[in-house]
Amino acid sequence: SLSLSLSIYLSIYLLPAPPHKMAGPVLRILGQVAAMAVGVFGRAFVTAYQQAVAQAKQGKGAAQAAEAAAKAAGVKKNQMNLGQACQILNITESEINPATVAKQYDRYHSANAVDNGGSFYIQSKVYRAKEMLDMHMREMEERKREEMQA
Repeated sequence: SLSLSLSIYLSIYLLPAPPHKMAGPVLRILGQVAAMAVGVFGRAFVTAYQQAVAQAKQGKGAAQAAEAAAKAAGVKKNQMNLGQACQILNITESEINPATVAKQYDRYHSANAVDNGGSFYIQSKVYRAKEMLDMHMREMEERKREEMQA
């Protein structure tokens, strides 16, 4: 009687079930996990879609939000920023002065001339970089004048 109850206990609790009998519970658990994941991601997708529709109705699309942020930062659409201009002319922000900008502009503009086999695209980027740095230098001079007057 003791050996029979011991063998029943071992077969139920300690010994693993044969592989064909374990497949059922494992597949059931995997199915439950998959169903739960589909439910979570489905709800998240629906919520995100509803938010996108609401923002589109309000006129707050991603492109408009980006333009508003750029406008707030004082950057016009397709305008080069100061860091890009410095990189193109190979100068640091501390080196920005009319002589250095003119020297680097002449160097890179003539090196990329179409007549010499250069690229018009790169030459136009060099021109836009000089244009940006000239505008920056004018703004800095205006600020200095305002500070001197104040």
